Parts: sequence; structure tokens; C-alpha cells
Amino acid sequence: MQVHLLSIKRPVRFLAALALLPGLAGCFASPPGESSSDGGPSGSRLRVALAFPPAENFSPYGADATLLSRLGVTEGLTALDANGAAAPALAQSWRRENDRTWRFTLRDAAFQDGADVTPSAVAEALTRATRAKPGPAALAGVSLDAEADGSRGVRITTGAADPVLPMRLSSPSLAVLSPKAYEKKGAPTPVGTATGPFEITEVDSGGSATLDRFDDYWGGLAHASGIDARFVKDGTARANAVRTGDVDIAEAIPVAQAATLDKETLKEAGTTRTTGLHLNTRSGPFKDPGLRAAARTAVDSSVIVKGVFEGYADPGAGIYGPAVTWAEGKRVKPTGRAAAARPDGTRITLATYDNRPELPEVAQVVQQQLEKAGFEVKLQVREYSRLESDALEGKFDAFIGARNSLLDTGDPVGILASDYTCDGGYNLARLCDEKADRAVTKADQVDAMGERQDAAMAAEAEVLGTDAVVPLAHQRIIAGVSAGVRGVVLDPYERALVGVGTRR
Repeated sequence: MQVHLLSIKRPVRFLAALALLPGLAGCFASPPGESSSDGGPSGSRLRVALAFPPAENFSPYGADATLLSRLGVTEGLTALDANGAAAPALAQSWRRENDRTWRFTLRDAAFQDGADVTPSAVAEALTRATRAKPGPAALAGVSLDAEADGSRGVRITTGAADPVLPMRLSSPSLAVLSPKAYEKKGAPTPVGTATGPFEITEVDSGGSATLDRFDDYWGGLAHASGIDARFVKDGTARANAVRTGDVDIAEAIPVAQAATLDKETLKEAGTTRTTGLHLNTRSGPFKDPGLRAAARTAVDSSVIVKGVFEGYADPGAGIYGPAVTWAEGKRVKPTGRAAAARPDGTRITLATYDNRPELPEVAQVVQQQLEKAGFEVKLQVREYSRLESDALEGKFDAFIGARNSLLDTGDPVGILASDYTCDGGYNLARLCDEKADRAVTKADQVDAMGERQDAAMAAEAEVLGTDAVVPLAHQRIIAGVSAGVRGVVLDPYERALVGVGTRR
């Protein structure tokens, strides 16, 4: 079967800059625009305020992978188009040779250290990803072998049939880095070893990163000469920085600050991100399905949407929200839920992070609703980088997080496998349910996309039936963009922000 024999000359690549910053005023100095030696685009540096600092020293295998793709640093063999289908990136075409084997044809491209992107380098990068501990969420439940095939081909064989492999390879966690990235022990470094239009040249542990334009990028010269990124946890500070002109782009503007921005600087778009309450099913009080049911029935998401998100969200309907346009018509009602037990003062610890400023407010509302139902709730709020490992290790009884349901692979089954199966790498609820695992496995074996979506919704119903997760709200992207800035990418998958054409 032939897939995407598409080759685009100097295509615009939707790669991004999205990071975070504490302390903005006066932090950004803008050098004058630079002219390229070959007469290509020149432009001022972009000043970008992002909400999340690197949590894992820019490891491409965890949460930082998306940060790298947003900054326009990394890319993989494929990307996702506006409809969520696989599109060419480092691979210009591919074809399926049999149920388990695909062959990808590489385009001419270079790594930022000057080496060519070769089949052997790509195969090594993918092989390293399969051996990472913990593994990338995009490879949850998947095994693959990659090998070079001639001067431009990479043949990938999966342990079982994988009809969405091209979509899977678009995941930021499967970015291709040069062999130099893996020379030292530990996680590979993307500094100077990636392929995107912007190259990290300096990282300040105090909360910033400097990126320069990569002049040999296969997709053409970026219009901006570089990016000065700051990682700013405080959402009000990000909004103020846009108002005062201290930054050109600020991500994740708090809904409370949206009304303070001029219409021309406030940008919003739908996103596949869902805020959910994850209940620890493996230890503590919520090991009891009756208490999980009590928590679910106690939560009123409409209050959260109106009171916290001020209308910039929709009530939680499931793991997939309205931005996943096909989901609502295929949704399956959960069955077999446990009857709600009486909490009778059961003590629980509820945690969330403050990088997304709405989440502590959401947590306070949920805390009040749970206490009204009879729970005794202790609330913990930290920065995400200081919270993630504890959450994944089950040190909290309940956790409120915001998760893009199509981020890891673009495939609706992907988040089910990574977040809600026994072997899932981002299983905040620590769910290990035989029926849910079986439904996810069944969905992952379906080839035709329409039928795969149906199977994913059936699996969603099995997960929701365990009450391991309570969907609270489906969010919208709110970004602050200075009036003179053009070409900002408001990506519903949240993989991109600054692209080749972003400029001021």
C-alpha cells in the first residue's frame, strides 16, 4: 500500500517555540534583524514566554519532548497535518510493505552539528528511543526494529501490526537526533544535534534558553533570526509581558487575564487538551471503586467551566473533547460502574501544579465539592517539574492535570495505551484493569480509521467505567501575541507555536 508520495519544495514547517518564564520585565533585548548570506529571509529575534520549564533536562523522551518541538528544535520522520493525518517531515514518503513492515524514504536534510541525516542515523535514533527508561509514551505497548535500507531508506518492523505507525512517528518523543547526541551516558542531548529550523545554543538553569536560526534547515530559512525563550511560571506575568511589549508571544494566558489584553493581541483556538481528575486506583482510599464513584458523583464540571475557565472551555464529556470533531457522535456510555460509597470523612491528598494557572483554582473547586460529599481533602500545589515523578509513583490519592488527548501520536488509541493501561508510561491513575486493557488492545488492532475511532470510543467507555479518571473540562488555547507578529501557529495538538514563517 502506497502512502503519501508527497514531496514539497521548501515547505513551511509548523514547528514551535513554547516554553516558560519567571521574571520578565527588561529580560529581553532584541538585536537588529540579520541578513542571511544567501539572500534568504532576515528578521528580528522573537521573544517568547512559556509556561513550563524543562522538567527532565531537555530529554526528548518525556514531557520536554513537546517543549523541544514547540521551540522548533526537533522533528521526526513525520508530522501531523490539520486533519490529524500523517504528513511528510524528515521522511518525504513511505509505503507499507506488509502488516508489520513499513519503508520510509528520507529527504535530503542535515543535523545541526553538520552531519547528514542518513538512514543509519535515523535507525539508531529510533532504536535508542525503544530502549529509553521510562519509554516514550508514543511507544506504549509497541515494539519496533529500525534498520537502514540503501542510501535513503529506513525499514521499520513492528512486533505486531501497527496501522498508524506513520502517525506514531510524528510524536515529539520520537524526534531524530544525530549520533553525537548519544555519546554521553544518560538521556541524549538535543543541543546542537537536532534537525529543526532553530538550534539551542545556550540554556540558563535560571529559566531561559537561547536559540539561533539553523541556516541549513531543509525547509528553508526561518524568518526570525532566533528565539529568546524564558520559562515563566506566573501566568499574570506572561500576560503583563505582552501588554508592556516585553515579549512578542506568550503562551497559556490565564483566563482571568484574557479580558485585560487588547482584542488584536488575544488569540484563541480549540485544543484537544482535557483537564481531568485522576484517582489512584492502586493504593490508598481510591483503590476502592465505590469511593472513586463517590468522587465522580461529587464533581460538577459545569461549575468549573463557568467559574474557573470563564467560558474558555467545555464541560468534561470524556477523554476526547469537542476539538476531536468525530468523538461526540461515536461516544459510548460507560456501563458496570460501581455504586457510590459513603466517604464518611475519608482522608485524601489532592495534588496539582501551578504552571497552568487555572489548575490550582480547579483543584480548590474540586476540593470543596469532595469535602461537601464527605471527604477530608488536603491540597498540594507545586511546580510541575517538582511534582511529576511523585504523581507517577502514586504518592497522591488524586491528581488534577491537563493532557492533550492526541499529543503523543495523533492516534486516539495512543493516549489510552499510555495513560490507562497496565504498562502505560504516563498512567497517573495507576490503572490496571483487565477489561480496559483488552478494549485498548482491540482498538489498536483495527486498521480502518473510522472503525479504529469506534473502537477507541468503546475503550474510552471501559476506562471511564472504572472511574479512574473524571473528565473536568476541555480547554481552549489562549495566547498573547504582539500586534506586529505574524505567523504564530496555534496548534490544537500543542506541538507547535513558532514556525518558519513566524516573524515580527
